[in-house]
Amino acid sequence: MPVRPLPALLTSALALALTALPLAGTASARPASSSSSCSARAIEAATQDGPDVKALCAALAGLPDRDATAALIRVGGKGSWHGVAGVRDMRTGAPALENARFRAGSTTKIVTSAIVLQLAAEGRISLDGTVQQYLPGLLTKDFAPITVRQLLNFTSGLQPGASLGEDVDDGYEHRFETLTPEEVVAASVAKGPDPDHAPGEHQRYGNIHYTVLGMLIEKVTGDSYAHQAAVRIFRPLGMRHTSFPAGPDPRIHGPHNRGYDWIDGKLVDVTEWNMSDRFAAGDMISTTADLERLLFALFRGRVVPEPQLKEIFTVPDIDGATMSAGLQRFELNGKVIWAKTGARPGYHTVVAATRDLSRTVVYSVNSTDAKGDGLAIAQRFAFPAFNR
Repeated sequence: MPVRPLPALLTSALALALTALPLAGTASARPASSSSSCSARAIEAATQDGPDVKALCAALAGLPDRDATAALIRVGGKGSWHGVAGVRDMRTGAPALENARFRAGSTTKIVTSAIVLQLAAEGRISLDGTVQQYLPGLLTKDFAPITVRQLLNFTSGLQPGASLGEDVDDGYEHRFETLTPEEVVAASVAKGPDPDHAPGEHQRYGNIHYTVLGMLIEKVTGDSYAHQAAVRIFRPLGMRHTSFPAGPDPRIHGPHNRGYDWIDGKLVDVTEWNMSDRFAAGDMISTTADLERLLFALFRGRVVPEPQLKEIFTVPDIDGATMSAGLQRFELNGKVIWAKTGARPGYHTVVAATRDLSRTVVYSVNSTDAKGDGLAIAQRFAFPAFNR
């Protein structure tokens, strides 16, 4: 979605509202515990092999602004740095919480991929096994065999499933409605297979691949996807603040910064939203500390064993492909970065690292256009971590 221009009158009104909020409008709007992160002393003390603290602090400066109301950033590897800025609630101006929970969006796919690869390591599924084998009757006879690996790396050829709105504007009035995974997949199946590409020939990112994987996990284990994520990933790694909503529950339980989005020229609170249709593709709630813990454990082989771990870092040999089994490969400043973004109304998340973990970054930004230009958000809040 393109960034919408603000009418001059609304811009002025927002500016007045922000300046009226206690502590709002500057990077000083953060808990005292992290106020030293952007001090002149901290910036001067930053080492050349550590993150670009000056650039990171510049990204936080001025929050809240028209693009974001809060931001939480954790940088690790050679040199660590934490920063938080903005407000918890636009109505009260209370400072943003560094330990806030948030909708992690499509970073959920990392967890789903890890569970599938664990099941493969246990011999309970084969990555070369098919959807038709593990979920008989889900697809019609019009579909060629689709392997588990093709679901993992977004080459299954499945078309997008049902949704409750193509963007935040459309979805807002449906935010308390429910779409089950079965309904989502049924709508995809009704469209038929990709008319231009057979499975394995073309990479097309989308939630549908991981919705089917969530259903596969439940079929193979005889358990709910959410419980499998808890017992296989969250509990063993000590991710105590990561969970999935109970069914259609639209709330974020526990401490959180409220999310906002521009809808019809107004800044609207979009915190409460039923995300059950995202299921294993994007329904997770987490914290930056928990996602950082997942990142380090995954890359160190503590979550998925070899040889299945190589799937996490293997992009299929297809023109234009950049996605692996849950991550995306790209290059920045001469470094190969493996990353995953997540976007839900009011919340934009990034998990990124070099393969050797010499530099990592996890952030949650309360973006007012979280489903829009994610690259612009990443360039502001994530790229500075890889400047050096």
